Amino acid sequence: MLITRHAFLRIGGAAAASTLLRPFVACADEPDVFHVALIADSHIIDDFYRGPENSPEDTESMFKTAERLTAARDVINALRPKMERVFLIGDYFHDYPSNDIEFYFRNRTRIDHAKDITDGFDMPVHVGFGNHDYSIRRVSREASHELFRRKLGVEPYYTVEHRGFKFIHLNNFLGDTWTRGHRDFNTSMGSLGERQLNWFEAQLEERKPSFVFVHYPLYVVKPVEIKDYGLHALLKRHGGTVQRVVSGHWHRWFEFGRSYGPPHLVMAATRYDPNAYLIVRVDAKNARHELLNLDLVEWNTHFARAYTG
Repeated sequence: MLITRHAFLRIGGAAAASTLLRPFVACADEPDVFHVALIADSHIIDDFYRGPENSPEDTESMFKTAERLTAARDVINALRPKMERVFLIGDYFHDYPSNDIEFYFRNRTRIDHAKDITDGFDMPVHVGFGNHDYSIRRVSREASHELFRRKLGVEPYYTVEHRGFKFIHLNNFLGDTWTRGHRDFNTSMGSLGERQLNWFEAQLEERKPSFVFVHYPLYVVKPVEIKDYGLHALLKRHGGTVQRVVSGHWHRWFEFGRSYGPPHLVMAATRYDPNAYLIVRVDAKNARHELLNLDLVEWNTHFARAYTG
């Protein structure tokens, strides 16, 4: 995705400000502390993949996605203290080789390869939807949802509750911007739809400390969908509940600071770098968190330095 110079400068300035605002976690009794890992944009392929992508670098990266996700998995499995959960923020696999849903049950495809890798994590992995997990010009959203349910047991959006925290996977592909034939149809812009927005509001009204995962960065999610109602407004209204919003999609590291209320960070992709993961230390007693390897990120690039614990 291309970013204008104006947007780039705005993002860069926000990154500097947000780094100063990262929460500091004081020492807590070990029973009240747990760790989770975040990854994004694994883009796993299969033998049916044909390509090419938009550039030689992008095409080359596709043939290394499995080894890079596996390498990230092996590092995360070896970390101590042990991660208790892993959250994958969309683009689990890369596009659809067939528009026949039963093709994916007659053949071993990229979704099976992706599941084989994530089944190798020593802790549960919770997958969200990215734009390449859909193919709405060839495969209906309903068919994609059926495939995820039957293969992975995953709903289009959902919450994982763990040790007093909520980890909320939103889906920015269910609103009008991703509805073919709608006047607002524009797949470069995300939207949630009224039903999901109502569900999300109900989740936040429980006032449990929450992480929010949404594949598109908030910069390209429609701010208002119904009158004055939209994701941006909900996040600002519940800034005391949402501890952090994390996105993928751009395949590079960006930070928006508190431009949208809660701190908002965009992750790079394991597709390009096996070190593109975040290690989160969560203090359940004090409802705070710290990103332990944020200082290893090479901002505005695909890359980060390895985390060794």
